[in-house]
Amino acid sequence: MLTRLRHPFRRFARDDRGSVTLEAVIVLPVLIWAHAALFAYWDVYRTINTVQKASYTISDLISRQQGSVNNAYLNGMRSTLAYLLDDDQDATMRITSYRWSENRNRYEVIWSNSDMPGKPALTTGTIAELTGALPEMADGDSAILVETEVPYIPALRFGLSPTDIEQFIVTRPRFLTRICHTGYSCS
Repeated sequence: MLTRLRHPFRRFARDDRGSVTLEAVIVLPVLIWAHAALFAYWDVYRTINTVQKASYTISDLISRQQGSVNNAYLNGMRSTLAYLLDDDQDATMRITSYRWSENRNRYEVIWSNSDMPGKPALTTGTIAELTGALPEMADGDSAILVETEVPYIPALRFGLSPTDIEQFIVTRPRFLTRICHTGYSCS
């Protein structure tokens, strides 16, 4: 009697028909999840890379300026940034021209322009907060600081939350000792 009851169970245990289907049912959701997660994380890195390249391009364009800039020029840089980012993000930017004063032992703002909410144009007093992030410079040397901020909302969450991608780029002027703005004193 006991042997007759064990026989169907042994036959069931040795039967391997349908195992591929069962394995596919178990593994397919994991593969789909992994593919979607890789897409989400790849999109974050792609966006960071795009914002970084666009920010460096803006900084390089300003550093190659061979005369004073004005508000129309800076608005053009904002339009260029929007174009480089495919105009699908609300990018904001703060551009600052500054110099190092050895006598006063501080960075001094020549001019600054910002459209960043919560981050007004820098002054000589407020640039001191960034001293740790700015490079060491020789007395009287100047540089351009370009800060960009682009909001990022992930297409798929996978542990990612909406955030702002920020870039902080310092570039020396290439052809002039400093980049001046027509509305500010540059001495």
